[in-house]
Amino acid sequence: MNVNECFEKGLLKKDIESKDKALKSIEAAEHKLSIAKRTFDAEIYEETIVNGYAVMFHAGRALLFKDGVVEKSHFGLYIYIRERYAGKIEARFVNEFNSLRLERHELLYGLDKTEIKEVEAEDILKIAEDFIKAVEKIIN
Repeated sequence: MNVNECFEKGLLKKDIESKDKALKSIEAAEHKLSIAKRTFDAEIYEETIVNGYAVMFHAGRALLFKDGVVEKSHFGLYIYIRERYAGKIEARFVNEFNSLRLERHELLYGLDKTEIKEVEAEDILKIAEDFIKAVEKIIN
């Protein structure tokens, strides 16, 4: 699927470009990062992953707000960033965003228990923090 198909299927919608909303979305990402760090410190690694994804989701949404786009699906957000920010956002961020999107879904809705290791949660915190910085550079 590509961005045009996401618009056609209603996964993405046109809106007014808004740097203000973009900055607020960055603030939301930073707030989620602080929660993710607290859950990590409390050794609740599953929630660290869920909140780490929320960090990347809100940071990613900031790019859409800047461009005048609203996501109606997490998948649409991933496709938009993958396609429209290729070369501007490191591929590792795009790939990690998609992996986390799927892992978060499984953690929240799956029936099988998944054990998250400390090192995985720690890696997610670093990637999420770096992703915020990368998005901030683009927005500013």
